[in-house]
Amino acid sequence: MFTLKVGKPNIGNKSSLIRWFFQTLTLIILLVFIFVVVMQLYTDPIKGLTKHSFGSDQSSMEGTKKPEGPCSKENVCPSNQISFSVQSGAANVVPPKICLNGELVLGTTLNNAGSGINIVVMNGKTGELLKSDHFNMYSGKVEPLIEFLKSIETGSVVLMAVFDEGSTNLNDEARGLIEGLGSSTIRALGYRDNWVFVGGKGVAEKSNFEKVKSLGGNNSMTMMLRKNWQRGNSCFSAHGDMTSFT
Repeated sequence: MFTLKVGKPNIGNKSSLIRWFFQTLTLIILLVFIFVVVMQLYTDPIKGLTKHSFGSDQSSMEGTKKPEGPCSKENVCPSNQISFSVQSGAANVVPPKICLNGELVLGTTLNNAGSGINIVVMNGKTGELLKSDHFNMYSGKVEPLIEFLKSIETGSVVLMAVFDEGSTNLNDEARGLIEGLGSSTIRALGYRDNWVFVGGKGVAEKSNFEKVKSLGGNNSMTMMLRKNWQRGNSCFSAHGDMTSFT
């Protein structure tokens, strides 16, 4: 004889499983929400603080950084010497520049530099800038250059740099006057050669501050005269009779 047992189906386990699932899901969502809130509260302020600190440090560094100019002032000569740098031009594009004690005394920004031979004259004892000029030796006449060279007083320091072309109309008389300032290479200066020189009126020997570079008519490189390796810039005595350059 068969017996049939009738009653409610066992759905308690299923209900518990569903309830547990939703509770776990709710807990996970809550944890994710809390995590996001915590990250927003702590991460952004840290970023802001870091950015602010870095920006402050950077601003401080920028505030203490020395402004850069056409002449470097980082290398300073002793009080009884004068620092200088002489840079020739490159082709007819990059202009020359001459600096004394970290200050630009000849350059296109001062409107006193140009094609040809650029010259700065200073007092050899006081370091005072006396005069500057440039002379076009390609299409200009040599007579103004000769007059300028003859007018230089004994005891003066003379700094020169070529820009583009400085030899075409440079005759023997002009070369002789520059040679008298202590130049050893002016006689050989050729078409579009790069040349930089520092000499003096009344020197008894040839100057050590001179460079010449023949580039076969293509002077597309600049040349800087810096002979004091310890300081970067060259130095010469500002007190004396300008009888020698060492």
